[in-house]
Amino acid sequence: MSFQITVLKVLAGHPEGRASVADLTRYVAVLSCSGADWSERMKRLAARAPGLDIFSSGYVLREDSGWLITDVGRRFLASIETPVMEARLEPVFDASAAPVAVGPHTNVIHLSEHEFTRRRRAAQNATEEQIGETAWRQVP
Repeated sequence: MSFQITVLKVLAGHPEGRASVADLTRYVAVLSCSGADWSERMKRLAARAPGLDIFSSGYVLREDSGWLITDVGRRFLASIETPVMEARLEPVFDASAAPVAVGPHTNVIHLSEHEFTRRRRAAQNATEEQIGETAWRQVP
């Protein structure tokens, strides 16, 4: 089934959704050998479409010049590529469980205080280093 998904992807990427059988074979071979990422992705998509038959479903038409993806085929491909929203066991946001703010904007970081604290720490560290150097020089 992942082969048929790959065919849909290749055709969807071609101008007008059409490719000769030779081009299609070459592109499918390149993608199939491109690594585990592609193979795993196609397997995941194929799992979302068990029993897929791209010809009997009308997703791909065979013509003398090659194969053509139909509008139905494009919609099908888009539908299996769309991530499924899994049901959540808990609500994303429960207003009754939200903490009640005390005072104005309790979640704001005051950058002016932060900068003052950084400067004070830097001055303390510099002073401690100077004291350490002075003490080292005074040792007999």
